[in-house]
Amino acid sequence: MKKNYFKIIKIDKSKNLFNYEKKIIINELILDLKLGYYDFEKEKYQKVKFSLEIDYEDKKPTNDKDIKSIVNYSQIVKLIRKLTKNKHYNFLETLAEDVFDVLFKDKRIGKIMLKIEKLEILKDCSSVGIQITKKRSHDKF
Repeated sequence: MKKNYFKIIKIDKSKNLFNYEKKIIINELILDLKLGYYDFEKEKYQKVKFSLEIDYEDKKPTNDKDIKSIVNYSQIVKLIRKLTKNKHYNFLETLAEDVFDVLFKDKRIGKIMLKIEKLEILKDCSSVGIQITKKRSHDKF
């Protein structure tokens, strides 16, 4: 007689069976900043445009009564405003790293695509800038 090797398992209903992949999108946040390497860029404000896509994961659905259950796009905008308010950055890349550093403090965030553009720096271009995507590494060091 053949023996049955199947094992019956019970699903623990207290455990969540789903993961949520969420994305925050911020398009064209425009700020007046002193930003740039050259002396003329340090003297006057220029328009700088930020666009972000922030991927994050959650194991629970959003709680409609708890703002901490989401990554709050309003808070992200406030953080960028605060970073740029009284600090001069020579390069878009160093500004981007500071944005990454502050946003990755939220452990749910796994990936950020950040685009920063200067809108008034070259007269023949509507904008010039950078786009950087940074992912959280899950490797242990």
